[in-house]
Amino acid sequence: MKIGASTLAGIEYSLENALEFIESMGLEYAELVHQYPSENIDCDVLESYNLKYSIHAPFMDVNIASLQDQSRLNSIKQIKSSIDLANEIDAEAVVVHPGVTSFLPNKFFKKEVTAFAEESIIELGAYGKDLGVLTTFENMPAFPSMLYQDMNELNEILVDNELYMTLDVGHANHAGYSADEMIFDCIKHVHIHDNFGDDDAHLPLGEGCIDLKRVVNNLESKNFDGIYILEVNDYDSIKKSYEYMKKNF
Repeated sequence: MKIGASTLAGIEYSLENALEFIESMGLEYAELVHQYPSENIDCDVLESYNLKYSIHAPFMDVNIASLQDQSRLNSIKQIKSSIDLANEIDAEAVVVHPGVTSFLPNKFFKKEVTAFAEESIIELGAYGKDLGVLTTFENMPAFPSMLYQDMNELNEILVDNELYMTLDVGHANHAGYSADEMIFDCIKHVHIHDNFGDDDAHLPLGEGCIDLKRVVNNLESKNFDGIYILEVNDYDSIKKSYEYMKKNF
């Protein structure tokens, strides 16, 4: 079982601080949040740690479903830079958010927003394939602005285009999926954290209501060979979550 942690937990510190902590825990993988304050990552620094990497493409101020051409095309460009970085450092996977919307587009232009999101997903997936980078698209929590809360809809697009999903377990629970309903064959990467279904809280494993044992056992029964990334809020939550994984699996 491959287990790592996201540098989201140390987002307020330097990237080096987060990587030092993740390495000190004995974890093999770190997921680099490739946006401010780590927008420019020194690959030589990464090589100084005994870690393997995945990359979370930028999601702050980025929207691959934007109706505004300049905003959408710039967002795609930023995410391609994460795929380029992944290629340079031989990262295990890249995680991409599939777009957001807002009140006016939702009311008047939902069809256009959805079409742009799908076009962008296909373009980014093809770009990753050309570079040999596993580029995955993440299911979203149940917030009004988020596209692809419907995991079945996301799965259909990905399967039709031979692309892959990052299963975010907490997002799926927030969107109302049971442990059995959130498993799809196209899943190649996992973000794992807990919540009570009322918020995307990113709690330590075992401190919410998600049947995490069933989720993981379902994935393992399908010979899942990707990474379980502990995507929690702080270093103490990484410790608690890693202990949960070691105790239960």
